[in-house]
Amino acid sequence: MLIAGAVPVTSVMAELRAERSLFHSEADFQHAFAWTVRRLDAGLRVRLEVRQEQDEHLDLLCHGPAGRTAIEFKYFTARFNGVDSHTDEAYALRSHAAADVARRNFVFDIERLERFVRAGPARTNGLALLLTNAHGLWQAPAVDRPTRDREFRLHEGRRLAGILKWGVDGRYFQPNRRHLTGDYRLGWRDFTELPGRNGRFRWLAVPVDAADTPPPAEPGAGRD
Repeated sequence: MLIAGAVPVTSVMAELRAERSLFHSEADFQHAFAWTVRRLDAGLRVRLEVRQEQDEHLDLLCHGPAGRTAIEFKYFTARFNGVDSHTDEAYALRSHAAADVARRNFVFDIERLERFVRAGPARTNGLALLLTNAHGLWQAPAVDRPTRDREFRLHEGRRLAGILKWGVDGRYFQPNRRHLTGDYRLGWRDFTELPGRNGRFRWLAVPVDAADTPPPAEPGAGRD
């Protein structure tokens, strides 16, 4: 996938990985990513926290002569204490325990980007990007038990498409329901691996293209 029709997302992540192994926060990740995009192509304009309708904000908007890309970030961490071998910075990452909410919010990002690219001008695309050291996000569960986030799982090889419902035993929480008009097969990539527990970081990128996301056949779910 190209960012603003010019920079491959794999190139951005490779540049980031060459300079640092992890990030202190989601905002730190966003800023480093935007800075790297600009460095790889000085002809692109990058804007963080761009306000949209309904009081929503895009994490990052990149645009240039070949197009524009809206990017939503998620940085979900398990507890990790260690040192970045590239920068010698010490890190003490906290554990974000609610993995089900992380899955839900990432799917929310995809649905939001679908709406954005449909409403945008020609040559607009989107990217939902997740970086994590929580292995439960990329690994399929050993036992497929019914859980409220079952339809929102993000493990390797998973397909996200159609109407996704949040709940179990026929009891669903309607505000979390999402209707994806695109069809997404998930594939994870390694970012870095550091010594110690939870030292492996991987990333998931879901490209959203207007040509693959027709308007839903029925009214979409409520916004978060």
